[in-house]
Amino acid sequence: MSKHTVFTIPLADEAATARLGEDLSLALKPGDCLALSGDLGAGKSTLARAFLRALADDDHLEVPSPTFTLVQTYPLRIPVAHFDLYRLADSAELHELGFDEALSEGICLVEWPEAAGDELPEDRIGLTLKHDGSGRLATIVAAGSRADRIARSLSIRDFLDTHDFNSSRRRFLTGDASIMRGYERIRNADGRSAILMDWPLRPEGPAVLDGKPYPKVAHIAENISPFAAVDEYLRQIGLAAPEIHAADYDAGFLLSEDIGSDGVLDAQGRPIAERYRESVAALAHLHGQPVRDRLPFDGNRIHHVPDFDPIAIKIEARLLLDWHLPWKNGGPASDRQRDTYLSIWDDLIAALSDCETHLLLRDFHSPNIIWRRQAEGISRVGIIDFQDAMIGPTAYDVASLLQDARVTISPELGDRLMQEYLRLRNAQGNFDERRFLKAWSIMAAQRNCKLAGLWVRLMQRDGKPGYMQHMPRTLNYLSAALEHEALAPLRDWLRQAGIVPSEA
Repeated sequence: MSKHTVFTIPLADEAATARLGEDLSLALKPGDCLALSGDLGAGKSTLARAFLRALADDDHLEVPSPTFTLVQTYPLRIPVAHFDLYRLADSAELHELGFDEALSEGICLVEWPEAAGDELPEDRIGLTLKHDGSGRLATIVAAGSRADRIARSLSIRDFLDTHDFNSSRRRFLTGDASIMRGYERIRNADGRSAILMDWPLRPEGPAVLDGKPYPKVAHIAENISPFAAVDEYLRQIGLAAPEIHAADYDAGFLLSEDIGSDGVLDAQGRPIAERYRESVAALAHLHGQPVRDRLPFDGNRIHHVPDFDPIAIKIEARLLLDWHLPWKNGGPASDRQRDTYLSIWDDLIAALSDCETHLLLRDFHSPNIIWRRQAEGISRVGIIDFQDAMIGPTAYDVASLLQDARVTISPELGDRLMQEYLRLRNAQGNFDERRFLKAWSIMAAQRNCKLAGLWVRLMQRDGKPGYMQHMPRTLNYLSAALEHEALAPLRDWLRQAGIVPSEA
């Protein structure tokens, strides 16, 4: 049995009790049972109400007491069942109220847990509130990962209090495909807002090549330092990246400017041409700057930007082989299929040897572009999520934007955007358009092979099936990239494997 951790938290007033409810709402996950104990008036309802409103991101959410109904359910981001067992006649009735089902699907908040006897799970989180002078004292008892999550959330609150966001409101912010990072929107009483990046150190995963886990082979960032370094560089060259307010590099907390939530898509999820054109201009501006692979940040810290080397390019392209092909065909690739595919990529990577290189943002597309309508020119293009930046072909980020993985860019719009990028780059001088277009096709194919495998991995390994909605678009983009003559061997292999359609 896991060792229990005890947290003792003084609560000066009702607002502090509500903040504890918020902190817990960001720590708990489906399958957690929070047992709330305390005398009448100790603050159980205040904490439960704050917990639910924070999870709903609705300060006016109606939270009626379940004293008479015994249970109240909330279909939120994480479903919550709020139980009040004060009037429970027999502990066995708990299961008749649907407790087991509710716990399997979400979180259970239980007031007066004493009435349940031994019916509550042994691994529940116990929280006791007691009057303490003019305030209250909260005691939380939890074990294992539940205790770790609570400790992390309380540490975030301490970090915010230390950096001029004391007593702020915390709200979950939709994250990305990473299983390593979490995000919150932080808002002070005076209306100031910021974004918190929560990036704890993680144990290394299984080796995938030469004894190294995937992040090290593919040069995926594993802490907040690369983000801070690239952020400072982008701001220095005149691009709109968020200002960093505070960072704890050891703990993995970073607090940055909230540059908004308006994106480059309309209300129906369609691309807004003007915003994509300005995003193309931002890329052209970046690619016209001197290349720097050694980025100073936060005083005397230095980040060495890794190269998008042949090993990294190939391990990403291998995602199609390792995940997509088995999902598509019901079994792993044959030795011959594998050897041929990897050999094709060796040749394609070699064909990139003379292409133009610069800083790659890696995921420059709609989810990571914020439209700053109050600014002018390329300053309207707010850029986020660039912690995995590397030095590699400039064509990669252009492919990421013109073949946006989350939204369909029509061939007509894509052609106009490409022509605008080429015009801007040619105007800068010393630009080889023919080499760039060849590199663009190879990088577009590489990126879409990676994504075709990544969507399956996110579904099968990480329990995130929603990304599979992007698969048809990804394969359509891949087919378009294969039209370049340099991609003929890959095109033939993908057709034979049944991944892209053959010509009619």
